[in-house]
Amino acid sequence: MKISVVAPVALLAVAIAAVGGYWFGTQRTVAAAKSASVAGSPSPDKGAPSAVVVEVVTAATASMPQMITAVGSLRSDESVTLRPEVAGRVVKIGFEEGRPVAKNAVLVKLDPAINEAEVQQAKANLTLAKSKYERAIDLQKQGFISGQARDEAENNLRVAEAAEALAAARLAKTEIRAPFSGIIGLRSVSIGDYVKEGQDMVNLESIDPLKVDFRVPEIHLKQVQVGQTLEVALDALPGKTHPGKVTAINPLVDAGGRAIVIRALVKNPETTLRPGMFARVKLITREAQDTLVLPEQALVPQGEDQYVYRVVDGKAVRTKVEVGLRRDSRVEILKGVTPGDTIVVAGQLKIRDGTLVTFATPGAKVAVPKEAPAAAASQASPTAPAGAPVAAQPPAQAKAQLPTPAKAEGSVPPPAPKS
Repeated sequence: MKISVVAPVALLAVAIAAVGGYWFGTQRTVAAAKSASVAGSPSPDKGAPSAVVVEVVTAATASMPQMITAVGSLRSDESVTLRPEVAGRVVKIGFEEGRPVAKNAVLVKLDPAINEAEVQQAKANLTLAKSKYERAIDLQKQGFISGQARDEAENNLRVAEAAEALAAARLAKTEIRAPFSGIIGLRSVSIGDYVKEGQDMVNLESIDPLKVDFRVPEIHLKQVQVGQTLEVALDALPGKTHPGKVTAINPLVDAGGRAIVIRALVKNPETTLRPGMFARVKLITREAQDTLVLPEQALVPQGEDQYVYRVVDGKAVRTKVEVGLRRDSRVEILKGVTPGDTIVVAGQLKIRDGTLVTFATPGAKVAVPKEAPAAAASQASPTAPAGAPVAAQPPAQAKAQLPTPAKAEGSVPPPAPKS
């Protein structure tokens, strides 16, 4: 009975001893490896300062026209909403919606019955007035009537003539004609409708050419003038630009936005452009000429000034520049940089004036010193900059030999046979 109780206790004690020995040996091995790593790595305070990795470009000249960009709207060259000047009932519509119409074509006709009757009445009154005036002249020559009576007869004749002209004008206004050639819009009346004076009936648009109205800041007043060319691009028709020319500049500066309103004409022979479209305008104020340009990301703004970092003898040199036109993520450099200079375009936040820099090369490998073993390259620090040398560990401490622990189950003696 005692042997059966002692045997499990002995097995448990042996297992605990084996696990403790394995843990103690593992901790000593880890501590030895850490001390070897610390002894083999150089001190960060020793040696020369490391260079900062940056991206650079070479300053070069490019052809860049000087232009002003703005947004505007397309407008019809001529636009009108047709309205009757006299009231009446619509008896005829002489157009098809959305189709071209010629100048003076009859678009809408009102019932002319009453107006025609008024014309006939005015003509009859005019005939009678003429007869009375001619008789008054003969009687006045014979001395039977005074000169005043003759003048009254003449005045009655003039009134009758005016009444006849008025009736004829009213009759003519029953026909609404096209004031110019263009494309007719959508009508809002039908045959049989009674329309009043001034009621909207249909719009007429002349869309070849089209007007482009846009605004530019008042600081560009000296740069714009009549006759300058421009390019118009539309979001509704991507991938195509339309040339135009400035025809007028509003002499009044908009006090609300401190802007100048400019009007230009754009040809539209295919009538693909329509009034009301949103337009992006590029007004060319100077012909294209070679100038020094840099990417916009090279600029480092500070207050109202702009700076760039030039690389001279491996060091960053902070340089003030004067910028001009900006276009397509490029900026014109008027002063401060010469063609051929090496300019930093990425990494400016990590450098200062006089900082050592090195160029970042896409796909560059980490450099390994010749005296270091080849295996040290695989242990490069992930935080080291690209192109910086990696400190190799001494061969004797490169890898710690870990003891192979004994298996716990092999150290436990087999149980004694029962008596």
